[in-house]
Amino acid sequence: MKTIAEISAELQGYDPQALSCTDVNLFLSKLVESSVLPATATENLKLFDALGRVLAEDIVSPISVPPHDNSAMDGYAFDGSQLRAGEPLTLKLVGTAMAGQAWQGTAAPGECVKIMTGAIMPRGLDTVVPQEFVTGGESVTIAAGLIKRGDNRRLLGEDLLKGSAALQKGELFTPAALGLTASLGIETVKVQRKLRVAYFSTGDEILSLGEAPREGAVYDSNRYTVFGLLTRMGCEVIDLGVVRDEPDLLEAAFLDAAEQADAIITSGGVSVGAADYTKAMMNKLGDVAFWKIAMRPGRPMAVGRILYDKYASSPREIIVNSYINSSRRISENVVNVDVKSASGPKSAILFGLPGNPVAVMVTFLAFVRPALLQMMGSTATTPPLLKAKSAEAIRKKPGRTEYQRGIVSRAPNGSLQVRITGNQGSGVLSSMVQANGLIVLHHDQGNVGAGDEVDVMMFDGVI
Repeated sequence: MKTIAEISAELQGYDPQALSCTDVNLFLSKLVESSVLPATATENLKLFDALGRVLAEDIVSPISVPPHDNSAMDGYAFDGSQLRAGEPLTLKLVGTAMAGQAWQGTAAPGECVKIMTGAIMPRGLDTVVPQEFVTGGESVTIAAGLIKRGDNRRLLGEDLLKGSAALQKGELFTPAALGLTASLGIETVKVQRKLRVAYFSTGDEILSLGEAPREGAVYDSNRYTVFGLLTRMGCEVIDLGVVRDEPDLLEAAFLDAAEQADAIITSGGVSVGAADYTKAMMNKLGDVAFWKIAMRPGRPMAVGRILYDKYASSPREIIVNSYINSSRRISENVVNVDVKSASGPKSAILFGLPGNPVAVMVTFLAFVRPALLQMMGSTATTPPLLKAKSAEAIRKKPGRTEYQRGIVSRAPNGSLQVRITGNQGSGVLSSMVQANGLIVLHHDQGNVGAGDEVDVMMFDGVI
């Protein structure tokens, strides 16, 4: 397992006080690769239970799809070699092939078989003319030039050949994948176990829902957005509530999280505030780097590992009991979570996010989500970027990456366009509700003019 210093040394020009977004993702990828990942256990699930999970092995097709040549249309099957350029073709109807049962007869030259969609192609016939293309009754006539040999025939194995990989290890099991797997007659699939992620908010100014308002305090929104983001990813979420700025409580929260989870997410406490004990506790309990990222919003961030091993023999019960009994300082959910067995992981990858609500979501989408997907064994770790034309001018200085909240829509000419939601302050949470994506203005990019093409990270299916 490489240390943070060893990973940092591998990055050319690494500067924790001005780290580019590209280097952040590269660092996190190396951190995940160098860690002993506990999410390698697998389980076999019925298809209805496997949606959204990561496949732990290739799904190999036990059959060819389709299993035989069949008709793609309701129409008439015939031997296409009889077609002549510029000439109509008249054929005598000698039978009907229904879907689900093979027609047992034989069609001679000059004959055809009425056939339904999905029905097996009769022996010796290779072409289907749609029923609306013909005239006649007992004999049908095909006008010249309407059809070519081989039209409207699905070939055996056209979709999948027996023995080929229908889906590959690391793919997310999507609704389309569910249907494809069912079409192969497969009832269960092997998937990676769910990644366990613990999270908590920090700060004396944070109120839990149900607490009375007080001057200078704000209700905790970050726990709920992080919960939603993790749930959408299919993680097993462990909510450790709100932890006050007290060293003993922070220590207990980190140890409890590291014992239970594969990854820990915190919000707040990673900037330069005098009361930010979170940074000190991260340093005490783990191997952590503190960054100032060249981005907006979300400049401060901490990453690394919280190490539970060296504390495993300490009288943890005393610490955690005081932590749980610290009236309304944490979520009640903590007492209902099953703690990992002694054979479970003794360290957890840490993501210390800034406290501003929009910055939490942006840093999660840009950095945390790709790293968690990598930990889950998924091959789909890089979010695709959509191209759209900016509906307005956007001011931007080179030297940092900016994530502006945007609304993508269809322009009158049919092209995609995007406009910003207005106030881009990192505390304007309503802007994330209005937006359907983030306009990604890259590190070296300058001002954007109206009509210029920009990259957009879409929210659909994520937040």
